[in-house]
Amino acid sequence: MHQEDTAPMTAEDVVRYLREHPDFLSEHSDLLGVLTVPHPAHGDAISLTERQLHILRGKIQQLEQKLAELIRFGEQNDVIGEKVHRLAASLLMANGYAAKCRALFASMQDDFVVPHTVLRIWDSPAGREGEEFQPVSESIRAFADGMTRPYCGAPGKLEVLDWFGEMAPHIRSVVLMPLWQKKRVAGLFALGSEEDERFYGEMGTLYLERIGELASVALLSGDD
Repeated sequence: MHQEDTAPMTAEDVVRYLREHPDFLSEHSDLLGVLTVPHPAHGDAISLTERQLHILRGKIQQLEQKLAELIRFGEQNDVIGEKVHRLAASLLMANGYAAKCRALFASMQDDFVVPHTVLRIWDSPAGREGEEFQPVSESIRAFADGMTRPYCGAPGKLEVLDWFGEMAPHIRSVVLMPLWQKKRVAGLFALGSEEDERFYGEMGTLYLERIGELASVALLSGDD
């Protein structure tokens, strides 16, 4: 009688079978201690159970690192939030425009450690004189009108670099916060740093937006 040849089982056949029967190893748990695989670090043979434990330890370590990172970010946000709160309190206590400007600049330099700050206002509710009220170009006004949030990054060819005076050649990164008055940009509050990466395009702007809002209310309210 003719006997048909049986094709040998391949690795793909085994993989397919295990995928189609995911409960196979749970029903044959004794195999977990018999089957071995290379250790991912040193290559020695270990059981499937040991390999699974190694994978679980790796996942736990990743979760612990992520949790530590979230805690660190939370602590940093708490510190920044406290600084913004102190700024708000100092602006509320300041009497008059000049005192509010001093409070704003002092907060940036002392609390936020930003060495260079400059202000330009082109739509003031009250006639005032000072460096911050010097005329600005139409191009910078158009740039400011198109802003929906603070700009962070290299100053490029923006004329705001000139606002920093003798420090202009040393400024490598800036923040430009729009100052809002009745839904219109009426000025810019600029922060400058001599470090390339102090202010960068991908950084979060939530607290910068809050600072810009506080500055807008304090400086464009019409108080003398």
